[in-house]
Amino acid sequence: MIDLIYRKFGNRLQAKDDLLSGLTVALALVPEAIAFAIIAGVPPLVGLYAAFLVCLITAIAGGRPGMISGATGALAVIMVGLVKIGNEKGQELGLGEEAGLQYLFVAVILMGIIQITCGAFRLGRFVRLIPQPVMFGFVNGLAIVIFMAQFPMFTDAPTESDAPWLQGGSLFLMLGLVFLTMAISFFLPKFTTAVPASLVGIIVVSLIVIGFGLNTLLVGDMSSVEGGFPMPVSFTIPLNLDTFIFIAPFSFILAAVGLIESLLTLTLIDELTETRGSSNRECVGQGIANIVTGFLGGMGGCAMIGQSIINIRSGGRGRLSGIAAGLFLICFILFASALIERIPLAALTGVMFMVVIGTFEWSSIRILKKIPKSDAFVILLVSIVTVVTHNLALAVILGVIVSALVFAWKSAHHVHRETEIREDGSKVYYIHGPLFFGSIQDFNNEFSPSEDPDVVVVDMMDSRVWDHSGLEAIQKLAARYRANGKTLKLQHISRNCQQLLETAGSMVDVIVLDDDPFYIVANLKKENRTPSAGATDGVGD
Repeated sequence: MIDLIYRKFGNRLQAKDDLLSGLTVALALVPEAIAFAIIAGVPPLVGLYAAFLVCLITAIAGGRPGMISGATGALAVIMVGLVKIGNEKGQELGLGEEAGLQYLFVAVILMGIIQITCGAFRLGRFVRLIPQPVMFGFVNGLAIVIFMAQFPMFTDAPTESDAPWLQGGSLFLMLGLVFLTMAISFFLPKFTTAVPASLVGIIVVSLIVIGFGLNTLLVGDMSSVEGGFPMPVSFTIPLNLDTFIFIAPFSFILAAVGLIESLLTLTLIDELTETRGSSNRECVGQGIANIVTGFLGGMGGCAMIGQSIINIRSGGRGRLSGIAAGLFLICFILFASALIERIPLAALTGVMFMVVIGTFEWSSIRILKKIPKSDAFVILLVSIVTVVTHNLALAVILGVIVSALVFAWKSAHHVHRETEIREDGSKVYYIHGPLFFGSIQDFNNEFSPSEDPDVVVVDMMDSRVWDHSGLEAIQKLAARYRANGKTLKLQHISRNCQQLLETAGSMVDVIVLDDDPFYIVANLKKENRTPSAGATDGVGD
């Protein structure tokens, strides 16, 4: 059996690294899964089951070996409203007080179906459109969110929002154990990388606490980890159109947030490992994991950047690391809950602080004054929105929109022209730059129909029509010349412009010169002629 694992997932050395890093990740998953379940308003085991199932299935079916998925805070904050409204809806229908949990399971199943659909239509490729400043803002904001998520560990009751802060000796003990874990995680790799430093830190701090009987917070103080194997859910809520209408908005938001966080994490892990994962396969893998999780009573999940970095830093590179993390986690639930509950929260907090240090893009601070102000603004905007809202999807989408508007603004100013008077008296405008909604005003300002000769040629060899606004600008320009009793002709149009003109048909009434063998002329009004002296020959795309 072991030999089969080696052959399937890599050599013995890599398998050892994957197994040990998987154990480290599994230990770090426990308190976060419990915390996210509490945030969502569901039993802790629902979060633990999600962590186990999503981690295991995405490790097998996902598109990024070494990436870890599980229950996440980004999804938990969306599920709060779903569970609350679902409980109220269940009481109105006489379905009991826990109907919200079942509505959540159905929403997670639909979420998975949506994600598989995105993968099938190859929508994962759109992650390439996310600019680097947005990526910087995303990882910086997420690092701050992970850092802030550790604050409850310094209170008397981490699961209560209004719990008092630790004071005196309890606080100093907690801080000391945290710094000891961080020191081990930082310095041990300088001497040996045979075992993950984070795992050694957890074990050493746990032995110190148990051996000396130190009074500090343990995993068991958050909630019990003990439970059975996840079983299929027996749905009591009506699975009808009314239920679909209720859960559909939540499912679409969950699917979008889950995919954005997963694909951005995939991109980050690609950069760290200098390899390339499959974004479309990851969409499908996340979808399969959430469908199975919904049927087996889990709260669903997506990629976890913190645990993924723990895994990569600990040597986990293959699919075996994620599989091992999931299997270790279910073993904790079934057989070793008593031991796991005795792990100090300080040890896991120290590991997460090291994740924060490794996640934050420190170089982005150094380059803020060296990059364009618009890019610096996007970095700060995405970081701030991520921290304030904890909605990663909103932050990323907002960053992409701002970046796109900046790009459109800059591109709009790239349109300029050169002119030439030919021997036959016609005037040629050589247009340079893209023609789209942002540049049409500058484009229109380049022409003087009342002052131009009777025949005007617009040479589009160095210009491209990008959208309907560009076509409309050409049509209105032709109308301006016709109103002055003059003729406007197009020359050297590109292939994409040909397609737009052919699609527009009668919408655009322009004469297109058929004088360039490298261009297939649009099926509009055509005029065959021989280029006159002074004309510039063009080369197609």
